Amino acid sequence: MTKLNSTAPALLLTACLVAGTGCSSSKTIDSTTTATVEQTAPATTTQPQPPAAPKVPKELVAHGHTRTDNYYWLNERENPDVIAYLNAENAYTKQVMADTEELQEKLFNEIVGRIKQTDESVPYKKNGYFYYTRFEAGKEYPIFARKKGSLEAKEEVMVNANQRAEGLSYYNAAGMNVSPNNQLLAFGEDTVSRRQYTIRFKNLQTGEILPDRIPNTTGGAVWANDNKTVFYTMKDPSLRSFKIFRHTLGTPTSQDKEVYHEADETFSTFVYKTKSDKYIIIGSSSTVSQEYRFIDATNPTAALKVIQPRERGLEYGVDHFGDSFYIRTNKDGATNFKLMKTPVGKTTKENWKEVIPHRADTFLEGTEIFKDYLVLQERKNGLTQLRIKNWNDPKTDYYVDFGEEAYTAGISVNPDFDSKVLRYVYSSLTTPSSTFDYNMATKQKTLLKEQEVVGDFDKNNYEAKRIYATAKDGTKIPVSLVYRKGLKLDGNNPTLQYAYGSYGISMNPGFSSVRLSLLDRGFVYAIAHIRGGQEMGRQWYEDGKMMKKKNTFTDFVDVSEYLIEQKYTNPEKLFAQGGSAGGLLMGAVVNMRPDLYKGVHAAVPFVDVVTTMLDTSIPLTTGEFDEWGNPAEKAAYDYMLSYSPYDNVEAKEYPNMLVTTGLHDSQVQYFEPAKWVAKLREMKTDDNLLLLDTNMEAGHGGASGRFKPYRETALQYAFFLKLAGIKE
Repeated sequence: MTKLNSTAPALLLTACLVAGTGCSSSKTIDSTTTATVEQTAPATTTQPQPPAAPKVPKELVAHGHTRTDNYYWLNERENPDVIAYLNAENAYTKQVMADTEELQEKLFNEIVGRIKQTDESVPYKKNGYFYYTRFEAGKEYPIFARKKGSLEAKEEVMVNANQRAEGLSYYNAAGMNVSPNNQLLAFGEDTVSRRQYTIRFKNLQTGEILPDRIPNTTGGAVWANDNKTVFYTMKDPSLRSFKIFRHTLGTPTSQDKEVYHEADETFSTFVYKTKSDKYIIIGSSSTVSQEYRFIDATNPTAALKVIQPRERGLEYGVDHFGDSFYIRTNKDGATNFKLMKTPVGKTTKENWKEVIPHRADTFLEGTEIFKDYLVLQERKNGLTQLRIKNWNDPKTDYYVDFGEEAYTAGISVNPDFDSKVLRYVYSSLTTPSSTFDYNMATKQKTLLKEQEVVGDFDKNNYEAKRIYATAKDGTKIPVSLVYRKGLKLDGNNPTLQYAYGSYGISMNPGFSSVRLSLLDRGFVYAIAHIRGGQEMGRQWYEDGKMMKKKNTFTDFVDVSEYLIEQKYTNPEKLFAQGGSAGGLLMGAVVNMRPDLYKGVHAAVPFVDVVTTMLDTSIPLTTGEFDEWGNPAEKAAYDYMLSYSPYDNVEAKEYPNMLVTTGLHDSQVQYFEPAKWVAKLREMKTDDNLLLLDTNMEAGHGGASGRFKPYRETALQYAFFLKLAGIKE
């Protein structure tokens, strides 16, 4: 990264960032000089004036094409002027939203008030212990605990994250993994929010935290069956998971043995243990290809064996049962995937035998294997289904009945092969998240827990439905809606439209108690299941990535137009929201059709697509060439350039916008939204709100803790409500 003259930007920043004043225009700074810069006179209006970021032109050249990035200097995280600019933007946001502070406090208290303060997850049993997570009233972080033999036994606290987080502005514990003999715990800790975890170990018999510390990992450690050896994943400087190491407890980490190095920068590596606990699996994955290796968990120093060498376009995943590996794969054109099996001793693809065939109308998302039953998690017509098959009776093949029009369901924690009971989770837009045990022999379901919504919540006061908008190319786009009953289709309802549309991630219509704060104020909430996810099968994803990425954006616009046409709302009442790759969606949409939206919230938005994808030093770039394309190729460069939000900002009117990010974001670097806002301030011709809010202590997921993140939600909701003219 080019080192800039840090003196020059400071001159204009000092002039512009005085509290309560601002510059009415940006000034270009010659980064080669430290001459005094003309100070723009403060505006005379009583309204707070936004910061004006200095312009330091930097030419970026590719394929003979030159782009000028005036705000490239904001990439310098350690530059005091960058921090000053972000703080000034935060101060400006606080000033503009000052009239909503009481409303924000009310929203925060509402949201937190619906959460059961003292709560506990449904325990699951593994290796003689019941494991669960619980929360204590007023505490921000979970307590990870277990009980031996029965739920009446004495509680053993494994990790109290509240104690571990004391004195820290950010804390996240992850990867709880107990050794086979139940005596040792491995867990990961992130205290920065860069998703770089230090693995720690605890003796569960004595309560002692062991001296072993393994930094810069993904947080998870996988135990070999000797109770002293663990395998873990290390990250490279770009935060790619690139090496697997073996560590022996009590030895220096400098002596850890590298067991696998993923040298291909388009792949990431990971490690896990099969459900059978018999094998340790090391996988490598890119967007369009996977490769797996295995060793016997009782012999952790053994040489790795490849299951099937990688082939571009061949995707597969592996689990183990009996004497076979079970493989979910797209082999031989199985776009929606199929299930196959192969003997452990003959693992290459010519030995794979079909268990569940490919179906053109049904996407196989995953499986759960039991001794007597096979459970398939499938997706058809945009909805998840759970299909039960009896190994001993091929005619036994049925689906769990959920009984709602729009819902989400999924396989939960099922560690026991011998069980006849399937644990699954279920929710809908009106039904809180629920955990069920389902007896696969008797078909009897038992509700173990439904998320409690504290207060006067009654799910019968809300209505959910599924509608379909028609895209310009004739494709039917599913839309899930929820609102309070009694809605009038008069075109005058405030509506929040949300979508993601990338990486094949499906946005399921699940319950949110947080969302009630909008629904109870008359909002319609709409999830647009646009191409780029996998709601309608694997082809839905293929049609929304690479050189078809624009389908994602036009689908969102077509859904907006349909909601307006069907009189759910109008452009003065329609709001849009998306985060990360969904933030890219927001950026593309406001460039394409800014007239459709009253306000937009772009969270941690990936908006500087071309520059980021050209810089392989930026975290996650190399692994995403098969998602977005590689701009080192001119065709991909030209296509990305045609939609990249930052590159396509124009001198025109934009809707009101709130942009949120985190200084330590490891997924989308903070400087993408910061640069985008700076350029929008320079170019846009309207007087609509443009706010940048940067959490200076957090990363991609925002603030840590159970309640603190809802301060950010309260700001977002207050932004929508302010624009909708709703003050209470």
